Amino acid sequence: MKDKRRTKFIFFICCLMVLLLVTAVFFFWIRGWERKVNIENAAFTESSRELQNPNRGFYHLYSFLITDEEQDYSRMVSELYQHDTDTKLTLVQICLKSYRQGAITREGLANIEALFDALGALDKQLIVRFTYDGEGQNEQYEPESLDIILMHMDQLSYILREYSREIFSLQGLFIGNWGEMNGTQYDSDEDLRSLAGKLGSVTDPAAYLAVRMPSQWRTIMQSRSWQTEDGALNSLDGRLGLFNDGMLGNESDYGTYETEEDKDADTVRFPRMEREEELEFQDGLCREVPNGGEVINNNRYNDFRNAVKDFNVMHVTYLNQAYDQEVMDKWAQTVITKDGCFNGMDGLSYIERHLGYRLVLVDSNLCYQSEGDILTAGVTLKNVGFAPIYKDTKIRMILYNEKNDQVLFYPIHQDLHALAGGTEAEETLVLSADIPFGDLTEKEYAVYFSIVDEDTGELILLANEEDEEQYGYRIGTVSQE
Repeated sequence: MKDKRRTKFIFFICCLMVLLLVTAVFFFWIRGWERKVNIENAAFTESSRELQNPNRGFYHLYSFLITDEEQDYSRMVSELYQHDTDTKLTLVQICLKSYRQGAITREGLANIEALFDALGALDKQLIVRFTYDGEGQNEQYEPESLDIILMHMDQLSYILREYSREIFSLQGLFIGNWGEMNGTQYDSDEDLRSLAGKLGSVTDPAAYLAVRMPSQWRTIMQSRSWQTEDGALNSLDGRLGLFNDGMLGNESDYGTYETEEDKDADTVRFPRMEREEELEFQDGLCREVPNGGEVINNNRYNDFRNAVKDFNVMHVTYLNQAYDQEVMDKWAQTVITKDGCFNGMDGLSYIERHLGYRLVLVDSNLCYQSEGDILTAGVTLKNVGFAPIYKDTKIRMILYNEKNDQVLFYPIHQDLHALAGGTEAEETLVLSADIPFGDLTEKEYAVYFSIVDEDTGELILLANEEDEEQYGYRIGTVSQE
């Protein structure tokens, strides 16, 4: 009996040793089989160069009076814009005073559509402002009934939706001198909510709208008790921004903010706050929706340092290049004295480069993880511009093998809105994609990072010394032995 037990014990020990030996051999075989992956990460340097990116920068304004008379808008637009080659935005002011007494005629609508068709051929995104006045005499031209304005919005719906990819923002609510929402009889809370709700409902949900003052924004958006007949309230959420054509003009930005003198006045229409409070309000709001306009009246508020400080807080995306010329000249005569790539640059060029978003590649991080056999391709970005990138983008990592011309695409589903710019210009965001190494059938790949504007299909240029290539920005290489 004892011999049998001893035999069984010896047999068990032998089996265990064999099992351990096999396990050890398998382990060392696997270790020897592991991929030998070589990775090289690129280094990046910030650049001060000008970037022609969509939906940001300086713009020029062009006005069009709509009548029933047939126009050659293709020729007209071509002639007007032939020298406007340094901007990616344009403000189009469309005057409807010919139809102040009733519906826009079939001929008028055809002319508006022909105008948008001609504008669509430009390499620009549109800031659109409809108005009944182009002379500062709105009381003479504004329709006598709010219903006429609402009807015009309805009539224009199919055109605004058809050309929605070309429209960055719609300024104003069709009312006021030059469409700037002042000098109008339709400025009651109810009227503003009706106009904003209607415009929101007849336009594409991706198009931004804008009102003249933060106080008007609050009047429209902060009362959740109202709703248009077709349920248009929700159509304004995340879409209603600001435009300011009195920007930095004086302490109140020409009536945009409250002053001490206003507090005792009986004529103040909207519940405004003082300048610093309104700037703080814009710092929050304009992380989500655009802000832009005109700088006017040479004074201390638009001295270069003060302007940059407020632009950062307001998250300014676009400015009229023609207003105010004295202010533009003042900025151009300022010289930047600060560490970094902008040292020695003139102030006007500095502001142009920082309008809207300005994305910088800080570094890249290619990393192979043997567990899971995954290549993680990552980059760190920051936004040194005044404002976020508002429109939707397509973000990808792209691997390219030159020998066999093989291209592999890996989307990154992350939101760039978190890079607010302005007061948070030093904040960074890591974007990455996990790539199964089994996809990489070739020995070596160049790895690229790409951001594309969805509306225009244009590559978003990054503020780095390293140039973009066919597939974006090269962030490194990966090879296997």
